[in-house]
Amino acid sequence: MDNLAIDRLLNHLKDPDELTRQEATEELWRIWFHQKGVYGLEILSQSQAFINAGQIDEAETVLNDLIQDQPDFAEAWNRRAVLYYLQKQYRRSLTDCQRVVELNPVHFGALHGMGLCHAALGEYAAAIQAFRRALEIQPYALVNQRMILECTAKLS
Repeated sequence: MDNLAIDRLLNHLKDPDELTRQEATEELWRIWFHQKGVYGLEILSQSQAFINAGQIDEAETVLNDLIQDQPDFAEAWNRRAVLYYLQKQYRRSLTDCQRVVELNPVHFGALHGMGLCHAALGEYAAAIQAFRRALEIQPYALVNQRMILECTAKLS
């Protein structure tokens, strides 16, 4: 991945202009999904088609195979984390989110996912920490700000 381009996009996430932030967000997702070229993108698309069709086992199988074949493909781990979250398998989702962040420390989606998993597990202090890490990357992300407030309220 082009680190200079990613750094530029990360800076744009902090821009006061909403359109600039939105375009940077979309471009980062595009880069992350295309990390392994057409091959990886096709498998991710296939897994999403399975999810959309309610074929969860098939989606998990193709993601497992992709992760085994390309263990450094952060977005494959992230897609499986999303799948596990949707199935309310929060510990498994959290483990995959942590792997995403190891591979891509600025993956705001995985940091947000970690926060959601911790919140679902009633681990509000850890959730707040994850949402704050996501906010360091995307300071205008209202969803993370709102989740911090909700988790803080549950702590008191």
